Amino acid sequence: MKQFIKIKTFAFVLLLALSLSSFAQNDDQDDEPTKPLRKRKFLVGMYLGSYFANKYSASTYNGYGFDYYGQKNSFLNSFMNQKINEQYGGKYGQPDQIAAALGVDPGQWTFNESDMPQNMHYTPSIVVGFNFRHALDKKTAILLNFNGCKLNLQGNFTMTLLRPSGTNPAINSNIQTFGIKGGEQRLLFQLGFQRLLGDDDKLNFFVETGFNGTLAKFDKNLIMINNLQIDLTNYYNQTLYAAPGQFRRPIGFGVGAFAGFGLNVDINPKFLIQLLYSPTYEKINIGTNPTLKLQNSIGFRAYYKV
Repeated sequence: MKQFIKIKTFAFVLLLALSLSSFAQNDDQDDEPTKPLRKRKFLVGMYLGSYFANKYSASTYNGYGFDYYGQKNSFLNSFMNQKINEQYGGKYGQPDQIAAALGVDPGQWTFNESDMPQNMHYTPSIVVGFNFRHALDKKTAILLNFNGCKLNLQGNFTMTLLRPSGTNPAINSNIQTFGIKGGEQRLLFQLGFQRLLGDDDKLNFFVETGFNGTLAKFDKNLIMINNLQIDLTNYYNQTLYAAPGQFRRPIGFGVGAFAGFGLNVDINPKFLIQLLYSPTYEKINIGTNPTLKLQNSIGFRAYYKV
């Protein structure tokens, strides 16, 4: 009996010692300083914004078009002359679809070089992309951006309706105005640096700059004469009249620069957002006499910290 009591006492003391030892170890661990979370250096993000294109290259879509070798057509071989006066205009025994669209008798209209569009311009477009950021230190980072957009263009041209003799021109003008549209695709490649301004952990302004490359592609060109829509770049294989050679959509790559200024907001350990205004100095290397021109965009970036 005494032996059993000794065994129980020894076991109780041993359990008590183990419990005290475990408590002491936990207490020591609680006293150790907490290690700071590792800063994530590589960020993957999405960009969404509005792009405002310079109108300089809009003349690429003024209805003249380009030949197979990328040279601008003369008026005789222009998209609009071939479509309006030749293919749809009743030449070589074909029906005069232009007169039907205008609501006049066949041949009672004219279209010449003075009627060609002069006021082509881009409309604001949406730009989206994938953006990558690698931090070199707390304030400086390398940027790699891939942004793309589809641009639309608008303008107008004129046609003249022929009046019977004796008609008073003051009653109704014989000059009619119609719309012309264009489309272009752009892909922007950007490589540069970003610098945070300030020491706040959550909210700072930032600036960025670097090289910009723009891949531009002629997408579409069409006109509307009332309810008649004509694709200027779609040529049929017709042997009844002389048509220009095969059309190849111009595409080109130009090198420039980009800059940016905005607000950086570090939301939490996983996400970072930026509000950004970005001017870009781009060369749209299609059309005639391409040169560097200023484009503008405003947008929103959302980064995920890998």
